[in-house]
Amino acid sequence: MLKVLSIKDFALIDNININFGKGLNIITGETGAGKSIILDALGLILGDRASVDVIRKGANKTVIEAIFDISGNTKVKKFLVENEIDYDDELIVRREVSIKGTSRCFINDIPTTLNNLKEAGNYLVDLHGQHEHQSLLDVSNHIKMLDEFGNLTDKLKNYQDVYTELNKIIKQRDELKNQEKLLKEKLDFYSFQFQEISNINPQPNEDETLEEELKVLENSEKLLELTSNSYDLLYSSDNSVINLLGLIEKNLIQIVKYDKSKNDYLNLLNIANENLVELSNNLRQYLDIIDLDPQALEEKRNRLVDLNNLKRKYGKSIAEILEYKDKIAKEIDIAENFNDKIAELENNIKNLYNQLFNLASELSKERKEIAQKVEQQVVAILANLGIEKAKFKVEFKNLLDEDITKINYNVYGYDELEFLISTNLGEDLKPLSKVASGGEISRIMLALKTILAKSDKLPILVFDEIDTGISGRIAQKVGEALKDLAKYHQIISITHLPQIAGFADIHFMVKKEESEGRTVSSITKLSDDEHIYEIAKMISGDKVTEAAIESAKTLVKGI
Repeated sequence: MLKVLSIKDFALIDNININFGKGLNIITGETGAGKSIILDALGLILGDRASVDVIRKGANKTVIEAIFDISGNTKVKKFLVENEIDYDDELIVRREVSIKGTSRCFINDIPTTLNNLKEAGNYLVDLHGQHEHQSLLDVSNHIKMLDEFGNLTDKLKNYQDVYTELNKIIKQRDELKNQEKLLKEKLDFYSFQFQEISNINPQPNEDETLEEELKVLENSEKLLELTSNSYDLLYSSDNSVINLLGLIEKNLIQIVKYDKSKNDYLNLLNIANENLVELSNNLRQYLDIIDLDPQALEEKRNRLVDLNNLKRKYGKSIAEILEYKDKIAKEIDIAENFNDKIAELENNIKNLYNQLFNLASELSKERKEIAQKVEQQVVAILANLGIEKAKFKVEFKNLLDEDITKINYNVYGYDELEFLISTNLGEDLKPLSKVASGGEISRIMLALKTILAKSDKLPILVFDEIDTGISGRIAQKVGEALKDLAKYHQIISITHLPQIAGFADIHFMVKKEESEGRTVSSITKLSDDEHIYEIAKMISGDKVTEAAIESAKTLVKGI
């Protein structure tokens, strides 16, 4: 349930807080007062596209916040757990749109993405805007509606996964067939390149290792000289450092003899002596391994030349060369085994077609079962809404073929369907767009929404002018339908008709006023007396008569 909707600096709205309640929440007001603006704001926090144009003039940003009671909503709770969002029985959703064009979204004060906001909204609210009347006339939407009625989301996803995979494999096969001539033309060239790289057989980072080794070999004479001289100074000459340290040690022993506090001097000397002895041993070992082999030097130079030649031809680095080698190896394999590759792909395609047909057939079977139930329920609801002789049918136009690969599959299976209706006795069933008036479309949409709502248990239904094109007795029927629906869901509905407003559990009135040279929309929750007065005003206009008030009382009491 939507408990609170707060709107700040949005279009004509300065700052309002609306406390909705259970049951049927009706919003009324004069045309242009800002009723639909409130639902536009609600749509914004449900993930609708944002524009800086909605920001109230003079403000830096618009802020919309909604508080939902989700105590019984397992779907949205599952979504919150999956997205690691902490929650309790209240869910706070907020969206901010700045004058700079940036948009920020929050769920329980945690920054989130617009996609997450939309997904959460899908588990909370079904918002029926004014444009949705036209969506019912679009045949492509009919199969989507039927799938919603039957809750076929998971089965449809399984089908679509196979459908996507099949198209991917078909594309691979077709591309491979188109490349056949080119691959065979390049086979000799690729084979030559592969063999050239294989003959040299570069190893990862080998060029870097060779460059380090060459630096040593090319300077081996200098290294030998420097190392030998260092070893002599440190260890082997008469005045070597090691010998001098021995003399210093004798002096320190005498010092400690007279001043024991200087014993650390000897310890430091011993540490220095150990390190220098170790260094001298290392220098001697290094002398033994310094290589003056000119042949090894030449071999490494030649090897580096070969590697650099490969880099000039096939890549800037050995890693790129090896990557290219793998690539042409695959091309060679495909060219040499072209028929086998095509046969493998064709076999995969055949298996996927079988899976696709079976999944599409299962979807089609379930849709036809669902369609029968929908047909019966729509006719029953339309009868209650004043279209008593209506006939409603979901017409399937499946063009199947014995060869399942020639069937015209799409993202929904192989079904093509359309809603047909007859609203008068004796008339043939025809497409909605050719039969239904504006008022009939409103009632058909309400019937479909009623079926969907009762099957899906979506907690909040919002209707923006579901009463388009109706009046009088039919409006009374629509009001009754909304009231019945409000037993199972929270309903928020905008209406211009007193017959519908009379059914309100909570009645809000929107008005537009001028304040400090600016136009401001505000909303008021009406008391029982104000509820009667507003309905009387809807009946008689600005001049509310006693007769209108009595009519309003009769209307409300009659409900």
